[in-house]
Amino acid sequence: MNPSPTSAPLLQIKNLVKHFPIQKSLFRRDTAVVHAVDGVSFDLAVGQTMALVGESGCGKSTVGRLTLRLLEPTSGTVCFDGEDLTSLRPAQMRARRRDVQMIFQDPYSSLNPRMTIEQTLTEPLALHGLARGRHQARAAELLDLVGLARQYLQRYPHEFSGGQRQRIGIARALAVEPRLIVCDEPVSALDVSIQAQVVNLLKDLQQRLALSYIFIAHDLAVVKHISSHVAVMYLGQIVEYADRKSLFAQPRHPYTQALLSAIPLPDPGVQRQRVLLQGDVPNPIDPPSGCRFRTRCPHARSLCAEEVPPLQPEQGHSTACHFWREIAASADAVPDSIMPKPNLRLQKLQEAFL
Repeated sequence: MNPSPTSAPLLQIKNLVKHFPIQKSLFRRDTAVVHAVDGVSFDLAVGQTMALVGESGCGKSTVGRLTLRLLEPTSGTVCFDGEDLTSLRPAQMRARRRDVQMIFQDPYSSLNPRMTIEQTLTEPLALHGLARGRHQARAAELLDLVGLARQYLQRYPHEFSGGQRQRIGIARALAVEPRLIVCDEPVSALDVSIQAQVVNLLKDLQQRLALSYIFIAHDLAVVKHISSHVAVMYLGQIVEYADRKSLFAQPRHPYTQALLSAIPLPDPGVQRQRVLLQGDVPNPIDPPSGCRFRTRCPHARSLCAEEVPPLQPEQGHSTACHFWREIAASADAVPDSIMPKPNLRLQKLQEAFL
């Protein structure tokens, strides 16, 4: 099992599986399945951030959607505050959605272009029967919370920049006072300087409101700045799980090492060996036998094709690799200063126009 955080878990995901059937249009019979998520398990405590990282198609966004039951799992459980969300009826799940919200990846398509910002922020309040008689006041409070001016309430989404739209998306997620927010690559569509500002905003909100995050990303520089625990996913499975400090200081799995070696270093005088992966990600319809990473792993041996490596915990650090001990000895640590800091002069100019 994965190591649990020190405090009581708010969220417990156990053996989560999602297979998408492929049907022939003529006979409507299932001919194969896409193994999108295969046996994912982790715990998340109050006030912590679990980062799910990996290449596109590894299943991290599917895990986020399964957590909110935007998708129904094939098997497994999602327990929030001791209650299994997968067993709830639609009316019960609707009430639970107050506690679990989502911030979407694309700030341009996640907002309704025909609704003003006030309408966008007050819609969830009306749906859940909150802040009756003071919807406009609550919408103004939400803009204050994310650093936007109140006079923006009557504007439409097309009048804002990408960073401002994402702040509005964050405000909408906060409207119903959730306890857990699934952040599905919330900064991947933004410029680097704006990314830092949005990540710092999320960290500040977490401290002020005691929020817990599932932070989905492929940029490990951003993950290092915001996460408390990190789960590295490959082809629907977690291959490495640890707290942020342990994972970046001593990555054990060869896939994690390859991802970390791709992070650009701000100091040109610091050299780090780049780990290049050969070949493409295997077809999730027919994943490789044994270790799913073996077809691209530079350390693969015959045992890797014969046996599935279990996610072995040792000293709070879990790794799904038969030979992780000898592989980890050659890994490079990642420097602390890999997250770009916001340009303060540019930030002041931007704030002058808010």
